[in-house]
Amino acid sequence: MTTDVFLTRTAAFLPFSPVSNEDIEEVLGRIGGKVSRARRLILRSNGIQSRHYAIDRATGQLAMTNAQLTAAAIRALGDDIGPVDCLATGTSLPDQLMPNHAVMVHGELGWPRLEVVACAGICLAGAAALKHAWLSVRAGDARCAVATGSELASAVMRGINFEAELEHKIEALEARPEIAFEKDFLRWMLSDGAGAVLLEREPRGPLSLRVEWIELSSAAHELPVCMYAGADKNEQGGLDGWARTSPADWQRDSTFAVKQDVRLLNDNIVRATLTEPLAALIERRGLKTDDIDWFLPHLSSHYFVEPVAASLAALGLPIPRERWFSNLATKGNTGSASPYIMLDELFRSGRIKPGQKLLMFVPESGRFSSGFIYLEAV
Repeated sequence: MTTDVFLTRTAAFLPFSPVSNEDIEEVLGRIGGKVSRARRLILRSNGIQSRHYAIDRATGQLAMTNAQLTAAAIRALGDDIGPVDCLATGTSLPDQLMPNHAVMVHGELGWPRLEVVACAGICLAGAAALKHAWLSVRAGDARCAVATGSELASAVMRGINFEAELEHKIEALEARPEIAFEKDFLRWMLSDGAGAVLLEREPRGPLSLRVEWIELSSAAHELPVCMYAGADKNEQGGLDGWARTSPADWQRDSTFAVKQDVRLLNDNIVRATLTEPLAALIERRGLKTDDIDWFLPHLSSHYFVEPVAASLAALGLPIPRERWFSNLATKGNTGSASPYIMLDELFRSGRIKPGQKLLMFVPESGRFSSGFIYLEAV
C-alpha cells in the first residue's frame, strides 16, 4: 500500500556574496597568470550574471566543504521539522572518495541514527536523491525524509588546479586549443550551492506540493561519455579512470578537472534528454500543456532556451514562456543543486497557487540522462 507524499518545505544555501562576471576570474584565479580567452564568449552565451563560490576572497582558499554546504541548506528548512527517518543526498563531487557524501552530511548535522543514502551522478544526482526520499515515504518506510542536491564546483575550478598541466603541455595546448577549451569552458559555467526539501505524509503550512511522479532515464546505451572528471578519454573514445592511470599523470593531465565534449553536448543534449524521453512520457502519462502551470527546466546555459522551447512545440507540448521559471542568471549553474535552488525561490515567492501543477526537467550530460518531476500544489 502506498501513500501520498508532500513536499512541505524547501531551502537553499548559497555561500558568500554573489560574484559578478567581471570578478569571476579574480575569485577563481587565472591559469598561468593569463586572462582566459574563452571567458567573455562563454559568459555572453550562457546568460549567467552572478553566481556564488565557497571561496574566501581574502585567502583564495575554500571556506566550506560540500558536506557543510549541504548541512547549511538542511538547517535552513527550520529547526521544527521533527525527527527525520531518511536522508538522501546527491552531488557530483563529494569531498572524498570514501565514505559517502550522505554520512558526512549526517555527521555535520549530528542527528540521531537514521537511514542515509548518497546518490552519485552529475546534475541528475539531486533528482535521484529526491526520488529515493519520495519512495521511502510513499512505501511507508519513513514518515519524514530530507532530500538534497549540492555542489562545490569551485574545488576543482580554481586556476591553481591547472598549473601543472599548463607547465607540462604548453606546446600541445597551443597547437590544439580545443583540449584546453573542454576544461576552461566549464570554469565559467559551474558554481557552488546546496538545496534541500522536506517530504512528509501530510501537507504542512499554507503551501505544500504533492509529488505525483518522478521519472528518470539514461541514454548511455547509445551515446558515449560527454561530461566527466577523474578520468581521461583514450584514443578509442572510451574512458580511462584515475585508478588506471599513474599518479604522476594526474596533475600533468588535470585528471580530476571537470571536462565536457561541447560538440557532443550540442549535438545530443536536447534530443537525448528531452525530446525522446518526454515523448514517451507524454504517451504514458497523457501529459498535456494544460496540465502544466509552471515549467522549471534546469538549464546549464541560456543558449539552450530556444532549442528546449522548439522541442516542446514539436512534441505538441508548447509551454508559454510566462509559465517558465529559472534563476540561472542570478544563481548560476549549480548542477545537482540547481533544481532545488530553483524550486525554493519559486516556492517562497507566493506565485504558486493551490491546484497548480509543476513540471521540472533535469537533464544531465554525463552520458545523457534526464529526469522529470511532476508536482501539484495543495
